[in-house]
Amino acid sequence: MSADIDEGDLLRAQCYGLLAQLLVGPPAQDLLTRVAALRGDDTAFGKALSRLASAAAESDAAIAEREYFALFIGVARGELVPYASYYLTGFLNEKPLARLRADMQGFGIARRADVSEPEDHIASVCEMMAGLILGSFGAPADLATQRRFYDRHLAPWAARFFGDVENAQSAVLYRPVGEIGRLFIAIETEAFTMST
Repeated sequence: MSADIDEGDLLRAQCYGLLAQLLVGPPAQDLLTRVAALRGDDTAFGKALSRLASAAAESDAAIAEREYFALFIGVARGELVPYASYYLTGFLNEKPLARLRADMQGFGIARRADVSEPEDHIASVCEMMAGLILGSFGAPADLATQRRFYDRHLAPWAARFFGDVENAQSAVLYRPVGEIGRLFIAIETEAFTMST
């Protein structure tokens, strides 16, 4: 990581990274323990972070795995489908995925060989956004590049997805994850708008 990344960008990358870790699969006990230690402030975002910490403290890996399964996998299908293509077209593996793959190729980002999920999974897109901020794919991306990626691959659907997580019938641990995601996307959208 580059030493010239400012604190605000580092915090943004950490938030994207946390969302990616919680959404890529059921959280292991060590992740739940780390999340339980988080402390928020009196802002709406800080309060949501505190609610997430409390939910993580009251959960364990087995409970979290059952909830993750109900929300995102299911017997036939989970309560939610965490892919951009699905949110934007109603189908998997559609044009949003093709656009993301083209942009990934431009940044030199390749899907790991051990990952079978399509790249437009919310966790993957959040992880890529964190990587652009931190310089995981070369030099840290400038704000204009970050905004283009955000506008193409998160802005059209992420707020709706996180709102759906927040309101999902099966969500307990994931209710504050959805709230944090929804609030963070609103903050990002406003910040990118103000940067022009």
